[in-house]
Amino acid sequence: MERRNLALLCAGVLCFWLFALAFGSAQGAGLRVQVAAGKADEAALVSAPAAQETAAAEGLSLTCRAAVLVEPESGRVLYEKNPDERVPIASITKLMTLLLTFEAIHGGKLTLDTLVPVSEHAYHMGGSQIWLEPGEQFTLDEMLRAICVSSANDAAVAVAELVGGSEPVFVEQMNARAAELGMTNTSFRNACGLDTEEHLSTARDVATLSCYILNTCPELLHYTGIWTDSLRNGQTQLVNTNKLLKRYSGITGLKTGTTSGAGVCISASATREGLTLIAVILGSPSSADRFNAATTLLDYGFAHYAAVPVPQLPDRPLELAVKGSAEQTVPLDYSALPSSVLLEKGAGAGLRAELTLPEALEAPVQRGQSVGKVEIYAGDTLLSEAEVTAAADAPVLTFGDALELLWQSLLGA
Repeated sequence: MERRNLALLCAGVLCFWLFALAFGSAQGAGLRVQVAAGKADEAALVSAPAAQETAAAEGLSLTCRAAVLVEPESGRVLYEKNPDERVPIASITKLMTLLLTFEAIHGGKLTLDTLVPVSEHAYHMGGSQIWLEPGEQFTLDEMLRAICVSSANDAAVAVAELVGGSEPVFVEQMNARAAELGMTNTSFRNACGLDTEEHLSTARDVATLSCYILNTCPELLHYTGIWTDSLRNGQTQLVNTNKLLKRYSGITGLKTGTTSGAGVCISASATREGLTLIAVILGSPSSADRFNAATTLLDYGFAHYAAVPVPQLPDRPLELAVKGSAEQTVPLDYSALPSSVLLEKGAGAGLRAELTLPEALEAPVQRGQSVGKVEIYAGDTLLSEAEVTAAADAPVLTFGDALELLWQSLLGA
């Protein structure tokens, strides 16, 4: 009798396992479900075509060699002037130095309290500086303030040596990171931006770098927004080189630069009513021209564009069924969905979001796997698309899993 019962149990397990796998294969495709969010009112905003910005942009007068206006979340360029001309960029170079430093902090290699030694090499940097002495030590936090507020070349090189071991090695890291970010027309030769042969970039590449560091290292704005500060117990005064901090509503950063080869430059970030813009100005003849050009670009952007909240999806499912797995469902991750979209002011189509998901998923499902999408429209124009991903794994049901499930069911678990 016991042998007969064991045989029946094994047969039951095998049938259960085969049924689960077959059911998963048959049902995995599921159905597509579209959910439309409520429309905005008739005075809503519509997107400007990416390649056809308004006539107002074409009429802008900027006294500079090259310029780009960009919205950092989407990376959309709203204005450009000679964007791919390779030119010196002076201390805007320090944005890459700062990016690598913040990434070292994020990776746990450094902290803001890490002491930064000063080498003879850093001591001999010219241009703007805080007059570091060999052997002197500051915390990384203090060095970041010197770099972001006073654009100190000696501080930038000292930090580069801390992160890379030496400035030449750090420069190799700068160029490798630039390549990873798609800065195809950039070549760094030092960590601070002093004029050096073949130390060149473009307005487009600077915009790419500026967007990336703003999106991934928002703590930078804590430093770039400082107007005045001091080091050495008040003996060394720091005054921000970005005078727009006192002149332009919403300004947050990012970096100025001036050398004889580069002229007068700035990458200026500002936020108003939820919209963030970055204006890159390279090769202005004077500081006044630089700030006027950045102001003109930012004014244009804020006057013609707005960050409009993405309509809510109140009925969006928080999980999806999974076929062919011991996990009956997986949670969904909507974090890629932007909170707002960039739209040009003045048109009148409704804004809506459409969610597309399968009725069920087929195992195996991996965490981070794309399982659906949200499309955002203004009228019939697709503005953006965001992936919906699985927030957990759901492996294929194994024979052992099936046996365990059957055993639990027999025990009434």
